[in-house]
Amino acid sequence: MIPTKEEWDKALEERHGKELQKAFASAAVAVCGLGGLGSNIAIALARAGIGRLILCDFDRVDITNLHRQQYRADQIGMYKTIALAENLKEIAPYISLEIHTERITEANAIILLKDADIICEAFDAAECKAMLTEAVLSEMPDKYFVAASGMAGMKTPNTIRTRKITTRFYLCGDGKSDAADGLGLVSSRVMICAAHQAHTVLRILARQFEI
Repeated sequence: MIPTKEEWDKALEERHGKELQKAFASAAVAVCGLGGLGSNIAIALARAGIGRLILCDFDRVDITNLHRQQYRADQIGMYKTIALAENLKEIAPYISLEIHTERITEANAIILLKDADIICEAFDAAECKAMLTEAVLSEMPDKYFVAASGMAGMKTPNTIRTRKITTRFYLCGDGKSDAADGLGLVSSRVMICAAHQAHTVLRILARQFEI
């Protein structure tokens, strides 16, 4: 049986403290790209009690995604936005979700992300990462931006870290490894980078900033 909203909120407050949970619950976080990074980021934030997630992706779930992305085999063929929303509601039934089943471009980025307090970049392609980074830093300088670079292969997970690039720009990953080099993307290492991004979001909301 699903807990009531009151029971749910009380459990989160007991875990995080009332003031911190209030900060989490009042936040709106955008996750741009719902693959190995984005699906894991979204689930971690939902479990933490983030109040609103803005989910952006144009793609559908494919069998080749299932080794590292948070989807089920029976969701193959569904749009990732719809499939992930379904999964998130099972995890956190009272979360508010806004989905955009379209590709983020220079032309629509501001419109799609205008209501987010923090934006997480979780794209695969380098050109898409660069586009979103430029759009946020130049057109939305008031927003926090948490991006990723380098999480591929079987290298040690200890090289994945979080760096503060500017006051509102954080970069997670090893900064080197690329999916095109060797083994490609492995679930465990991708999840570690996603956890860095999700935890960075929570630290920003807790007002605990990297030096």
